[in-house]
This record gives sequence, C-alpha cells and structure tokens, in this order.
Amino acid sequence: MRRFICAFIFSLVTCVASAQQKKPVIAFASDTQQPMWVEKILLRSNHNEKATEMIFKDVDKEHPSGFFILGDVVSLGYKNRTWTAVDTYIKQCAKDSIPVYATLGNHEVMFNTKKGTSNFKLRFPMYNPAGYMEIIDSVAVVLVNSNFSKMTTAEILAQDNWYTGMIEKLDKDAAIKFIIVGCHHSPYTNSKIVKPSMGVRQNFVPAFFNSKKCVLFLSGHSHNFERFNMQGKCLLVIGGGGGLHQPLYTKEITHDLAATYKPAFHYLLIRRFQDSLQIISRQLKPDFSGFGNGMAFSVK
Repeated sequence: MRRFICAFIFSLVTCVASAQQKKPVIAFASDTQQPMWVEKILLRSNHNEKATEMIFKDVDKEHPSGFFILGDVVSLGYKNRTWTAVDTYIKQCAKDSIPVYATLGNHEVMFNTKKGTSNFKLRFPMYNPAGYMEIIDSVAVVLVNSNFSKMTTAEILAQDNWYTGMIEKLDKDAAIKFIIVGCHHSPYTNSKIVKPSMGVRQNFVPAFFNSKKCVLFLSGHSHNFERFNMQGKCLLVIGGGGGLHQPLYTKEITHDLAATYKPAFHYLLIRRFQDSLQIISRQLKPDFSGFGNGMAFSVK
C-alpha cells in the first residue's frame, strides 16, 4: 500500500511539473538591427547579422506563444532593403504559428519618420501609436513608444493617458496576474554610447512603480544586458538582438545586478509559474555554436 501511495504521489508531482513546463512561454528581444557603417567607426562588429539570424531561429525552436521586439528591428526603417532578412524571419515565425509583436525604436523613425513608421506598420499591423497591449497566460504585455522627440505634444499626452488608464484597468482585472511594460529607450543604463531616457522615467516609470501588478520593465537601446532593482521592482535592458555591443562605464551610474553577465547577444524567455514570472536569458555562445541558458531568476 505504501509503495502504491509513493508511486501515486510521484506520478502526480511529475504530471504537475510537466504541465508547468508546457505553460506558455513569452519571448522578448531588442535591437536586432544591422550595424550601420558609421557605428562601426566607434564599435567593433562581430558577425552581428548572423547573430540576429540565430536568435530568430532559436526563438522559432523554443516556439513561444508570442515574440516581442522592443524596437530597432532594422537599421533604417524607411529603407525597404533593410527589412529583407527580418521579413524572412517573421514569415517563418508566422508559418510556425508564432505571433511577432514590436514597438518602435529610434532606427525605425530615423531620417524619415513617416516612411519608417509606414514600413514598420506593414510588418506589425497591430501596432498602435498610442500604445497597445497583448495578454498571454494572464500576463499582460504593455508596449509604448518612447521616441518622444518624434512625437507631438498631443501624441505624447494621448499615449500617457492611454498608458496610465490601461495600467489602472489591468490592476483591477482579476484575470490578469502580472504586467510587463516594454519600450525601446532605457530609463536606466550604464552604456557609454546612449544615455538613460529621462522621458521614459517621467512618462512610464511612475505608473509602473505604482502598479501592484507591474513586475517587469523591459527596454533596449543600450546594446547590453543590464539588471536594475528600483523600489523593489525589476528593470531589464535586453539590447542584445544583434546590434554592435556597447561599452559600459566601469564606475556605474546605476547599480547593475548583472555586472558579471554581459553576453554579446541574447534574448529572454519568460514563463508564468504560479505566483511568479520565471525569466531566462538565452545567450549566444561566443563561438556561435548555439545558445545556452544564461542568467535565470524570478520576479513576483
């Protein structure tokens, strides 16, 4: 009898663990753009376009329920030829039933905002300039546009109103367990190349901090992996999608909890597990032989 009970318990635990492993996964990446020649004057290239291709292939292999790109999908959004490779990757994801979402980065609106935004919306028709939201397994992903210099005062105000209203609405929705906020520009970074965005700090971060369900703020722009803890909440920079790796200040502006974890190329996999989100950074091995799990932790 005891043997039977032990076998039953083992079987039950195994089933529960298996069910958790099968729970929907959400993937996030940022800065998958091709390096521009002017960037190579300051920064060293490292088979960057190959790295982007391998990230998309690894995402396809992991088969998440949604793949979110936090801007700078390509180097120059207004030029049709810069979309050629990404179009192939997105088409493969669609073929394999992986929806791909994105928000605008600065490279999409560089030099020709109207044409760049138009090309972007052709690939991501769900995009809304006032912000938009997707729900996967009771996790709400809120994407907003942080290109404030390219927006009118009215557009910024409209997005701010939508954003704060959406966060309040999701906080009250019993079906939503967690909220992830994503935009391109990082509110905090130690990059020597790009500065922290004061606009993001002022327009998006306060509602994130005040929300009871917002647990993760994701951004890119800084081509690094950086992890910050502010007011007990997690903010990650995940700009390792293929852009040229950027140097960081050795004397930190903001304390980085991932100071010893600096993969050149990476993306995130996130899974809801009961009362927490489990986060894994998938890193491309230095010899380009494949991907492995890097930093892993949970937030709640």
